[in-house]
Amino acid sequence: MKRTFILIAAAALSAAMQAAGPPTVHEAQKFIEDAEARLLALSVEGQRADWVKSTYITDDTEALAAKADERAINAAVDLAKKSTRFDALKLPDDVRRKINLLKLSLTLATPADAKESEELTRIAESMEGTYGKGKYCPPGASACLDLEDLTRLMAASRKPAELLDAWRGWHAIARPIRPEFVRYVALANKGARELGFANNGAMWRAKYDMPPDDFAKELDRLWEQVRPLYLSLHAYIRTKLREQYGAGAVPADGPIPAHLLGNMWAQTWDNVYPLAAPRDADPGFDLSEILKSRKTDYKQMVHYGEHFFTSLGFAPLPESFWERSQFVKPRDREVVCHASAWDIDFVEDVRLKMCIDITAEDFLTIHHELGHNFYQRAYDKQPFLYRDSANDGFHEAVGDTMALSVTPDYLVKIGLLDKAPDGSKDIGLLLGKALEKVAFLPFGLVIDQWRWKVFSGEIPPERYNQAWWELRRKYQGVAPPVARGEDDFDPGAKYHVASNTPYMRYFLADILQFQFHRALARIAGCHEPLHRCSIYDNKEAGRRFNEMLEMGLSRPWPEALAKLTGERKMDATAIRDYFAPLQKWLDQQNQGKPVGW
Repeated sequence: MKRTFILIAAAALSAAMQAAGPPTVHEAQKFIEDAEARLLALSVEGQRADWVKSTYITDDTEALAAKADERAINAAVDLAKKSTRFDALKLPDDVRRKINLLKLSLTLATPADAKESEELTRIAESMEGTYGKGKYCPPGASACLDLEDLTRLMAASRKPAELLDAWRGWHAIARPIRPEFVRYVALANKGARELGFANNGAMWRAKYDMPPDDFAKELDRLWEQVRPLYLSLHAYIRTKLREQYGAGAVPADGPIPAHLLGNMWAQTWDNVYPLAAPRDADPGFDLSEILKSRKTDYKQMVHYGEHFFTSLGFAPLPESFWERSQFVKPRDREVVCHASAWDIDFVEDVRLKMCIDITAEDFLTIHHELGHNFYQRAYDKQPFLYRDSANDGFHEAVGDTMALSVTPDYLVKIGLLDKAPDGSKDIGLLLGKALEKVAFLPFGLVIDQWRWKVFSGEIPPERYNQAWWELRRKYQGVAPPVARGEDDFDPGAKYHVASNTPYMRYFLADILQFQFHRALARIAGCHEPLHRCSIYDNKEAGRRFNEMLEMGLSRPWPEALAKLTGERKMDATAIRDYFAPLQKWLDQQNQGKPVGW
């Protein structure tokens, strides 16, 4: 999901503010009403500029987007000053929450110094633009390869040399980002400290309705709940890759080389499923081939996703969505193909930005991104500061919750399958899903674990790349395929690092989507194993789901979670419940083999 987060520069109260009389509740209420109107107008302006920048990358569009951000900053500076006037005042809960959100709804705090503020916003735009324009030009090749080309190659190739070449080629595009990133860290930390935070990472962790240190402990608790399942999956996949590529390429008991897992960042492993599929577990269908054989076009792919939500009782997407979205990669210009959902006017002008391939992966991605759009529409009646998800993990989880209902029975109901495979094929289906969801969990932790340590100074610039791979080995059990040095900047080869986008939301989403799915399956009255439940066309499940979505950010996230699930804590046991048959099977396959690294 793409949203323009407010960028706030810290500053002391002005002399006029200090000379003003004692604040009143009425004054605070009027302040927040005016602030919301002002921020809404600036956010819409910023969204439009960012949309053009992302769908038409040039030096000019980057500059225009940076100027729009600067205008938001200048206004937010004024609001940050004035909001401190009410810090000691006893306010109605609603007003106090909005004032707190005004200070916390940010991902980047620019310094008070005007030149440094401009420099930081320019660097932020430049890093994302460098990533978006990135290409690998193989020596002697007739054409360069962009990330979409390289993604397809990584998914399909079984030639180690070819995979290594693609991996090295893409990771090289991040080297120019490194000097800017070092400066970005220094300036972002300065801005965060001026707001009273220890550093930029501490500021990011402060937005979860709990103290930052408590949030970090919650992540440790959730990871420990799912770690045994990940270790079993890792050991099994390592064995299968060793059988495919040989003992010289894959160790028996060490980390897995990152380029062999079917994904540029080894963040999901579902593309190596053909190498690891259980015997006789083929479900008998290939969704990508079905979609292609039916000559499904990009717009029909999106209609499938929309229909899932309308079957639950949600209103169809507006006509403007179909007119203004980017569904395919244009041939005449550079764009950011990374899939994202946009809320341009924070009311009805929602859009999807993708470069759609007719594949099962993009079929699920569309469900995910439309989840953002339908969430955005559900809370569009809330005051502006509440027009967001209960926490950022909720937003990412909503679409993926729908994707968990994309079961074979669902594909039968929408006419893409004639008959669903019987229960004997479940292990194969579960393994494929685990290679996408369970494999992702430690990667979801690593990106922000690395950045938090960078922002705190625990990882200095001279150890950026070394520390990156130390964390990936510790959590993921993966290693670089070739020696890496500090002239490399491998974290910057991931979009979210280059674009200043916090990543912990994706880890939380991976946890929450299974918790949501378990609750919705119960509401829908599903008595089958959890992985076989689909809420497609169940209006009661849709009604309950929408009740949570409509809350937006108006209440702390535990209340939103309880609205749907009856539970006030995130709980990763739902993942263990979903994959229970697979865990048993994996442990049988791993008998006598090393587990861990």
